[in-house]
Amino acid sequence: MSANGTQSGDPGDPGDQHRHSPDRRDDGPEGIDAIEGLARLALSAWWRTSGWAVRTSLTLPRQALERAATAVQPAPEDPKPPPPTPAAGDSQQPAGDPTATRYGAVSTRTLREEGELLLRRSRDVRYEVEGHPAYDRILSELAPDEARVLRLLLLHGPQPSVDIRTGGPIGLVRSRLVAPGLSMIGARAGCRYVDRVPSYLNNLFRLGLVWFSRETLRDPLPYQVLEAQPEVLEAIHSVRQAKVVRRSIHLTPFGEDFCRVCLTSDGPPDGEFPAHSVPRRVDRAPQPPTESVDG
Repeated sequence: MSANGTQSGDPGDPGDQHRHSPDRRDDGPEGIDAIEGLARLALSAWWRTSGWAVRTSLTLPRQALERAATAVQPAPEDPKPPPPTPAAGDSQQPAGDPTATRYGAVSTRTLREEGELLLRRSRDVRYEVEGHPAYDRILSELAPDEARVLRLLLLHGPQPSVDIRTGGPIGLVRSRLVAPGLSMIGARAGCRYVDRVPSYLNNLFRLGLVWFSRETLRDPLPYQVLEAQPEVLEAIHSVRQAKVVRRSIHLTPFGEDFCRVCLTSDGPPDGEFPAHSVPRRVDRAPQPPTESVDG
């Protein structure tokens, strides 16, 4: 108790409440210690972060260089297979020529060496070949219907075809092509796709097996039958005045030999086939004729 009769421990004393308030502890030594501890934690965290950044900056460029060096290294090449061994008894490989390959196979010889080998075969009396070396390639480029067309031409001779053009007085000055190359080849050959016959004939012409003549056949009867067909009559009636130009389709000499070698399993017993005329220079243009051709 103090001199004025008031106890020093009285909770109503505002001075005591100020001294014992928990919100004022940071003013003493304990608050200073807390600040120093936080500073040490912040410094430690900064040091670890700086060390990680330095290690990363040194490691990443080294890894990038290693990956780049690995990427530019060429992949190991597979060993090339040895060249094929010539088959025994091959009629297209003369004996004693280890560098010879089958016709059409890939060869590393030069063109001059190929020519010398070809001349050597021409002097070899033991070298025999059934047909022209190009026949194998031609057979691989033919459709089944095209083989039927070739057999028709071989066994039954040249076939008639007609062009329908505009006629009358105007046609004497300028004749316009209405329907080119109409024929009965597809029906007579038994083609499965008759509408593809023009494409078939163009392919056979490209291969050098057929040609298109501007001359007519000696017998007029096939033309009379052809001109009575519906597609021919439709082309004639599509214009006011029409003109029918008669032509013919033949095998070339090369085509005749090809058909005799490859397509005559059931040919005539006497071995005689209808004759085909030889193409002239003026008849070697592709058919069917174009719009610029006048009758």
